[in-house]
Parts: sequence; structure tokens; C-alpha cells
Amino acid sequence: DTSGLLMVAKNDAAHEFLAQQLVDKTSTRKYITLVHGVIIEDEGEIIAPVGRDPKNRKRMLVTSKNAKDAQTNFRVLERFHGYTLIECQLLTGRTHQVRVHFKYISHPVVGDPVYGPRKTYDTKGQALHAKTLGFIHPTTKEYMEFNSELPSEFVETLDKIKGE
Repeated sequence: DTSGLLMVAKNDAAHEFLAQQLVDKTSTRKYITLVHGVIIEDEGEIIAPVGRDPKNRKRMLVTSKNAKDAQTNFRVLERFHGYTLIECQLLTGRTHQVRVHFKYISHPVVGDPVYGPRKTYDTKGQALHAKTLGFIHPTTKEYMEFNSELPSEFVETLDKIKGE
């Protein structure tokens, strides 16, 4: 349910080249998300290992068992009554990383049916958007960066929250 940009490789060589950039932390991945609660700090980092939930194989969680290091840096863009709009930069690429990390610090993503609270803001999907994607092109070796505007559903949710 995450909107925005996605990295796709056309062949095995491109896949390996792009995957290495994720390992080397040389790619740029920024997300915009709306989370429950008001985050007091203007910026921060979440460093917590992410692994599969042994009780539910479809879910991930912060755990020390069979987990991989994960780091999400964030900065607050705007605070609302009961919510915070943030920009996240992923330094690692774990499955569901943003969703798991913000649940871990008690600020789950709004509209998240897996990691969020049962009672959440009425959205059309989770409020998580892959805004910026940057990488070195596998063939040209040039750095490329792409940006994606927030989808209308996300903007509508923000407008409703601002009006409360």
C-alpha cells in the first residue's frame, strides 16, 4: 500500500549493481509518512534490528533473533493534533522498515492495517509515500534522482487533519 517510487532492475547485472548500492548505502531513499502521536524531537534516528515475527511470518518486528541491522533517520515536517508528518531517509533496506521502526517507537503509520492501531484515521491505505529515489545508473554510471508528489488521497488526509 506504499505509494510513490520503486526501483526495478531490467536484468541480473543491473539488479546486482543496484543491490550493491543498497548494501553500500550509496542510494537515496526518502519517504514521507504520517504517524500517530506527536513526535517531540525535530529529527532523530531509529537504529533497531528488524527480523521476521516468529508468531506471524507475514509480519516483521524489532528483534535480536535472526534480524538484520536497520537504520531510519527522520525529521519532522509538521505537527498536528495527535499526528506528525515526517520525512524518513532509509540507510538500510529491510522489509517494512519504516512501518516497523515507527511502531517500535510507539508512533505507527496512519492507516497501516498490519502495524498500526485498530482504530486509525480513515485513509485510503497507509500514509506512507516513497518520495525520493536516487542511485547510480547501472549502465551510464551517472547518479540519477527522481521525486514523486504525494498522491491525492494522502493530501486529502492531511487537509482533513489540518482542519480539525
